[in-house]
Amino acid sequence: MSFLREISPMVRSIHLPGQEVLMSRAARIRTELRQGIKKDFMELIDLSSSDIHSRGIKPISFLRQVMAACCYPSLLHSDRIPADARERARSLLTDSNGGSIGSYPPTGGMAKVRRSVSDFITRRDGGVPSIPEHIFLTTGSQQALTIFLKLLVSGEGPLRTGVLVPVPSYSTFSMALANQGGVMVPYYLCEEQGWALEMEELQRALQAARGHCNPMALYVINPGNPSGLVQSRKSIEEVIRFAAQERLFLLVDEVYQETIHGEDTEFVSYKRVLFEMGSPYSSTVELASFHSVSKGTFGEYGMRGGYVELVNLDPKVMEHALTFFNRDGSGTVMGQIALDILADPPQLGDPSYPLYSQEVQSIKNTLLSNVRRVHSVLNGVPGMSCQPIRGGLYAFVQLHLPQRVIEQAKEAGVEPDMMYCQRLLNEAGLCVVPGCECGQREGSYHIRFCIGVQEEIMEEVLQRLKSFHSHFMREFS
Repeated sequence: MSFLREISPMVRSIHLPGQEVLMSRAARIRTELRQGIKKDFMELIDLSSSDIHSRGIKPISFLRQVMAACCYPSLLHSDRIPADARERARSLLTDSNGGSIGSYPPTGGMAKVRRSVSDFITRRDGGVPSIPEHIFLTTGSQQALTIFLKLLVSGEGPLRTGVLVPVPSYSTFSMALANQGGVMVPYYLCEEQGWALEMEELQRALQAARGHCNPMALYVINPGNPSGLVQSRKSIEEVIRFAAQERLFLLVDEVYQETIHGEDTEFVSYKRVLFEMGSPYSSTVELASFHSVSKGTFGEYGMRGGYVELVNLDPKVMEHALTFFNRDGSGTVMGQIALDILADPPQLGDPSYPLYSQEVQSIKNTLLSNVRRVHSVLNGVPGMSCQPIRGGLYAFVQLHLPQRVIEQAKEAGVEPDMMYCQRLLNEAGLCVVPGCECGQREGSYHIRFCIGVQEEIMEEVLQRLKSFHSHFMREFS
């Protein structure tokens, strides 16, 4: 008997995501290039994820210096790293069991790091208090979301927990929700209005879900991934009122809060708006806010560090949350160290501040330059359009494809934008993600790619994409 017959139907139904298919093909192309097999390009460029360090963006020096001293304490007595980096490493080692980062971290996370995150949130939110005991350190925002879904999801049939999820968004949350047995309730962002979150659409999605599931939570990504939307204070207030009226728990993914592009755009956290709205919202609306060192200017994917802050949870629910996060959370010590530096970076007057400030500003300038180039170039290409990228690390570009493309893709059994991405990878050496992986309105097609690359790489990307697209459109026109 085949072993596969013993596997549950749920496991057998899992298929390889389109992004993984493309990445597997990209790996083969890299091997072929190393073997000397000739292509129409000299190098493959992978923009499928927001891993900025893999594309030439340098890590923050202060962060790596502190980590180096924590890993190799002999550096605590060396002038090879700045005094404030050595002092930070000492304080983190003091908070580690046995003075070593090789020890197990305390349940719930290192006390110093939780205090640093709490202070960071309080500063960010203009003095709105943050309680360290309501903050849990994890290996990243996705782990925190998954743990929280375990706490949230219950029921069967029409009583199964439903979560309102934005479209487009990134697929890992939807996969985690499905794995926990929850129901995804899609609400569509309005592309024509810069991917705006519209209250009429939230109402439509909620009403459509009732009778099929039990909607209990609303998932929001701000700044948007992959949309690049940064919500205004007014928009956030409307969402909070909606959540209060419909008794929905707010799951707020705010991992791109440090990557805001342009002086006319400002990030405001959901928690700050909630408390500034006052009673009854500030004391009744339940909220979980997620952040990570993987995203934004730090880009420390390999460190695996993040946090969730829980707001206004019922004390009995908080007890269960403590159990879940203490059992499954905490994260790696290195990730917690990175999180401490994200929350408490060098300040004006510190020895490391000039270099730290210069490095962070350089990354932000690179992102802003790339955003402007993407808008300028791609909005001038027939058959493409890109809404303003206000925040985050992605461009989400609409493809206006000829009918022949759609028909040929249907015959091949793939989505049109997936076929486009396969051709783009094979012919131009660019690995991007099709919009069907992120969700999109029926009849619309997109590609998503990371803008966190060196400016000269972005120029190469845009020229390849422009050339390929023009050839592709001529072929099918």
